[in-house]
Amino acid sequence: MLEKTYEPAAVEGRIYDAWLKTNSFAAGAGAKPGAETFTIVIPPPNVTGSLHIGHALNNTIQDILVRFNRMLKKDVLWQPGTDHAGIATQMIVERQLAEKQLDRRTMGRDAFIDRVWEWKAESGGTIMNQLKRLGASADFSREKFTMGDRGQPDDQMVRAVTKVFVELHKRGLIYRAKRLVNWHPGLETAISDLEVENIEVKGHMWHLRYPLADGVTYECPVTDEEGNVTGLESRDYIIVATTRPETMLGDVAVAVHPEDERYQGLIGKFVELPLVGRRIPVIADEYADPTLGTGAVKITPAHDFNDFEVGARAGVEPINVFTTRGAIIDSDFIPPKYRGMDRFEARKAIVADLTALAEENPTRGLDHIENKKIMVPHDEKSKLVVIEPFLTDQWWVKADVLAEPALASVREGRTKFVPQQYENTYFAWLENIKPWCISRQLWWGHRIPVWYGRKKSGDGSEWRTEAFEVQEFVALDEASALQMAREYYGSDVTLVERPSAYDNIDPAAFDVRSETGPFEIWRDPDVLDTWFSSALWPFSTLGWPDETPELKRYYPTDVLVTGFDIIFFWVARMMMMGLEFLDKEPFHTVYMHALVRDEKGQKMSKTKGNVIDPLKLVDEYGADATRFTLAAMAAQGRDLKLAISRVEGYRNFVTKLWNAARFLEMNECRRVEGYDPKANTLALNRWIVGATARGAAAVRAGIEDYKFNEAANSAYDFVWGTFCDWFVEFAKPVFNGEDEVAKAETRATAAWALDQILIMLHPMMPFVTEELWAETGKFGPARDGMLITTEWPDLSGLEDAAADAELAWLIDVISNVRSVRAEMNVPAGAKLQMVVTGAGEQTLSRLVAGTSLISRLARLDEISPHNEVPGESAQFVVGDSTFALPLAGVIDIAVEKARLEKEVAKLDGEVAQIDKKLGNEQFVSKAPEEVIEEQKLRREAAVQRRGKILDALTRLS
Repeated sequence: MLEKTYEPAAVEGRIYDAWLKTNSFAAGAGAKPGAETFTIVIPPPNVTGSLHIGHALNNTIQDILVRFNRMLKKDVLWQPGTDHAGIATQMIVERQLAEKQLDRRTMGRDAFIDRVWEWKAESGGTIMNQLKRLGASADFSREKFTMGDRGQPDDQMVRAVTKVFVELHKRGLIYRAKRLVNWHPGLETAISDLEVENIEVKGHMWHLRYPLADGVTYECPVTDEEGNVTGLESRDYIIVATTRPETMLGDVAVAVHPEDERYQGLIGKFVELPLVGRRIPVIADEYADPTLGTGAVKITPAHDFNDFEVGARAGVEPINVFTTRGAIIDSDFIPPKYRGMDRFEARKAIVADLTALAEENPTRGLDHIENKKIMVPHDEKSKLVVIEPFLTDQWWVKADVLAEPALASVREGRTKFVPQQYENTYFAWLENIKPWCISRQLWWGHRIPVWYGRKKSGDGSEWRTEAFEVQEFVALDEASALQMAREYYGSDVTLVERPSAYDNIDPAAFDVRSETGPFEIWRDPDVLDTWFSSALWPFSTLGWPDETPELKRYYPTDVLVTGFDIIFFWVARMMMMGLEFLDKEPFHTVYMHALVRDEKGQKMSKTKGNVIDPLKLVDEYGADATRFTLAAMAAQGRDLKLAISRVEGYRNFVTKLWNAARFLEMNECRRVEGYDPKANTLALNRWIVGATARGAAAVRAGIEDYKFNEAANSAYDFVWGTFCDWFVEFAKPVFNGEDEVAKAETRATAAWALDQILIMLHPMMPFVTEELWAETGKFGPARDGMLITTEWPDLSGLEDAAADAELAWLIDVISNVRSVRAEMNVPAGAKLQMVVTGAGEQTLSRLVAGTSLISRLARLDEISPHNEVPGESAQFVVGDSTFALPLAGVIDIAVEKARLEKEVAKLDGEVAQIDKKLGNEQFVSKAPEEVIEEQKLRREAAVQRRGKILDALTRLS
């Protein structure tokens, strides 16, 4: 006997353990011999992470696809794993060390890496265990980690990364160059764009006077407050503006637009850099916008991405003024007082000195300060460290070359995006792609497989000179690098730690460590960008570079489920690497799910206090209700507005299913050996069999079309609406009747329909369905196995048009009576009469057969055919007949009409007011997106309500 109430906490852990015990998640579990494959690789969450609501949505969708395809008896592999998360992991371990007054440099690299692996063993499995609580049916026996098993060189995951680097270098697609990167002064490493968050702050724009050199002057137009030119003024300086005055120490030019008449005579002249005294040229470049500020722009190529491009076009050498920690460098071209200052202290000092200059001479120094809001790049994790554009030697990938095949794959339809609109985002990035910086100045990660030594001079005579360039040895392993070096030098070679004098920011030269003995080589201390190893995920997880059976069978994979924010960082790069190394796209479909917001449409954040923890939802409402909520709201291309009330509603759905199963159990509805749904004789049973087939088909179509909301809503409408609200109610008189044949058929049909319901719901609600499958399997023929590996049925050919028409008529009549009662404020206890006019033979026959059901479910006292419609009646039409409910004496018709008309007028006013708002361009441009959406939803609800009231008034007329 089923328990009175379903308790998810008591069931979910037990069911999950049973799935694991029976290897139900293993690759190929339950597949038919020779079945086609279906493969998904999980977007590897950071090993540092905990499950958030975005993970919950992403993995719910993946699990729906996986469970559904497993039930289609395909050979399914859902490949799980985690990402080593270079920066985040290193930060966590360094913080732990700091609490013990330790740091990684004191420990040394090897000891620090060992400590990170210890942390991973202790805490790194958190998110995978949390996914299990959600019901994820991935093959955890194959779980992978982007760093492999302790990062050993012979580990397959490590070999994959190393091989890709070495091969791309051989093909001329990886190179080392000095370029601008996003630099984290706290961690002293380059970071990706994804790890940078631009935050609006109250800042300043400092307008500075740069004096012209060599006595040059020009006539500068003078304008009034409205921008009108009022005259000319002879000036021996140019005004430039900056939000970062400290970077002026690295200025190499002032740019003006080539067609800006004000500065035509200054192009090719020089200015003297204030406080520094360095002469820098005035150059022409279209980057300078004559309409912004003075139209003149200071150019600092080493510390600004736009300026770097301008400097490259002009052929001027960049000058770096920062150390890796964001202090001013100690160099002869820097005024002594600023050397060693923190960048923000230097800013204060420079502004103060420029202010003093202006006080001495009004044509020099600081012109004025403009207070304004500015966007400042911060590190995405802490949002405390300001990120600097920084000129440094890094390793780069020629992404534009790799992008061409990846573009063609989508353009030519071999890989599609769902929704299709995201193709445009993909195209926009790949068509304008920049070189990809793949090196990071960290210790945790895949170490770059490059060793360095002294570069030979042309004739080999100056190998041991005091200054030299470096020679690169790119190799699969240390032994290969040593052999390459021996062949290069023709001499013995020894491996050393990176020389202490070696500066990875400017590795041009350092003192020789020894004049005799073996030549020394040392390994690059940097590691690879985390996204580099992640880009190999679809094939490295299957055993590449080895030719494994899994790689042969499961690559390419089928679907990638991911968020729109990593199209650039991950999706495109997987496409590039899959095509480059396996000559096949890694997946045929990329499903982009939307963002989960709060119920008001705002982005969730800890600072707003509106974060919804999916594990708390699982604790309170169960995994099934949580999953079903996310599926039901996962409309393509539309952000989810998650309200707790929705989860509560779907918990009630789980309860409704459980109660329906209990009701059937109490009425002895058990599966019957050899039951044939096509052999039913009762219209009720023929109808529910056809309705079940339609419900299952709608769920299947929704999943196959990646319209998970439609799949969930189809299941909900059928189970709650059709099966529970109608079939169960219609079946009660049969169960309580004396016709044993009808009773037996209806019981068997109910049990069969419940089985189909459990199957169609299982991908979305796996726990309660598996539990009911087991419980209902205790009676009747033995189950073949657990629900998770049960075959999705073919229910085609089960619809019965005559039975559908008969039951549709019955439902329509009862629904109309109920609508009248609700809309006309008929007291719940009042029993009404119903008069039927114009009834044909078929309607009369249906009335005779259905009188007791209609009377019971619509709360009617009497149903009678009549030639005329009684006065003061509410009317509706079904088929060929008019149905009338006399309301005289039950309600005051005139008062009810007036009430309804008043409500229509109120709704008309509400719609007009909303239309006025939405038609106001100023309101629409300034109002937050969630406010606009709220107004649209209010309008839609008002229009729907108005339609219902007008229907009610029509019935009364």
